[in-house]
Amino acid sequence: MSITRWDPWGDMVSLRDAMDRLLSESFVRPRGQGGGETTGSLAVDVREAGDNFVVSAPVPGIAPDDIEITVLGDTVRIRGERREERQEGGEGDRWLVREQHFGSFERMVRLPSPVKADAANAEFKDGILKITLPKTEEAKERRVPVRGGQQSGQGQEVAVEASTRSKQSGQGNH
Repeated sequence: MSITRWDPWGDMVSLRDAMDRLLSESFVRPRGQGGGETTGSLAVDVREAGDNFVVSAPVPGIAPDDIEITVLGDTVRIRGERREERQEGGEGDRWLVREQHFGSFERMVRLPSPVKADAANAEFKDGILKITLPKTEEAKERRVPVRGGQQSGQGQEVAVEASTRSKQSGQGNH
């Protein structure tokens, strides 16, 4: 057993590091004065819902036709493009603030197990893309019977849940 000295200042993140991480992980990135298109990332939420994985992503201002979803094994790729609407301005029109991101984006998400790509479903509602991906039969949770012995020498069947997540039981006979 070793003793490690705790340094409270060493564990703190500097404001600059936090801001850099925030800007690098956000969907909307400030652009330079050049105004060119950039390639961005997409924020996603992934959850397990029974026999499915559900991936949600905000894609405001993007038409469903401008989004491409591909699935290969346990990896989902979401690509798209938000096109800039050119507005013809008259004399004296100028932008005061211009923070919206235009251009292409791409995000690859690796899931804990393979999915059935041919049974996947994607919905687009209120600027949120929701992709439902059914698990393969091999990845679904199953109950496994366990045979246990008693002191009298007779076997006894006990139902135990098997899961893709690691579960530990604190009980055991020694």
